[in-house]
Amino acid sequence: MSIVVNEIFGPTVQGEGPSAGRQCVFLRLGGCNLSCHWCDTPYTWDWKGTSDEKTAFDPRKELHNRDAGEVVEELLALGTGLVVISGGEPLSQQRRLRPVLKGLLEAGVTVEFETNGTVVPDDEIITPGVRFNVSPKLAHAGDPASKRIVPAALTKLAQTTDVAFKFVCRTTDDLDEVGTLQADFGISPIWIMPEGKNVAHISQHLSSLADEVVRRGWNLSTRLHVLAWGDKRGI
Repeated sequence: MSIVVNEIFGPTVQGEGPSAGRQCVFLRLGGCNLSCHWCDTPYTWDWKGTSDEKTAFDPRKELHNRDAGEVVEELLALGTGLVVISGGEPLSQQRRLRPVLKGLLEAGVTVEFETNGTVVPDDEIITPGVRFNVSPKLAHAGDPASKRIVPAALTKLAQTTDVAFKFVCRTTDDLDEVGTLQADFGISPIWIMPEGKNVAHISQHLSSLADEVVRRGWNLSTRLHVLAWGDKRGI
């Protein structure tokens, strides 16, 4: 079984959400079903230069067909207890990822999926040792609601045992949009993360959001990897 990989890197730390600061390894997959204009990983999908990056990436250089067994060996050799599978949209390859999950879980490694919440997860990957960090995209991402909000996927993800919902926000108006999704789909727990690819923007948005996030009873996350290393790949 092969999977389409963009890059494997680590050891590093999880930069966002409930595991922020925990040492991990990243398995970043290629391809995405959304086209967020501010995406911080456009090299996994933007072959036409439509994102804010304004760079057309070459899929022949960015995407690599990798044997699942070899991927497991490489991830385990990096020696951390947590593997974060991101993208792109990793659940687009969830059936191909089953042997990867099996190998990691059998080795005692915890797995986190970073998903945009538009793909219904198969029952086979909803298992102890797997967390879903779900990041539904808000209006400012640029895609129409019909594309970025998939009720069946959000409903099933909300019912999984180990899940966190993480929203990229800029202003308190964005928080109102999050509140509507919470009411519509019963999603919990909620983590709010400031949008930004540099320290200045992250700090600005974090300051403007913090009080209202606390008032609403939600959790607050920064982007630890950007604060530590800037907008660099493979760290």
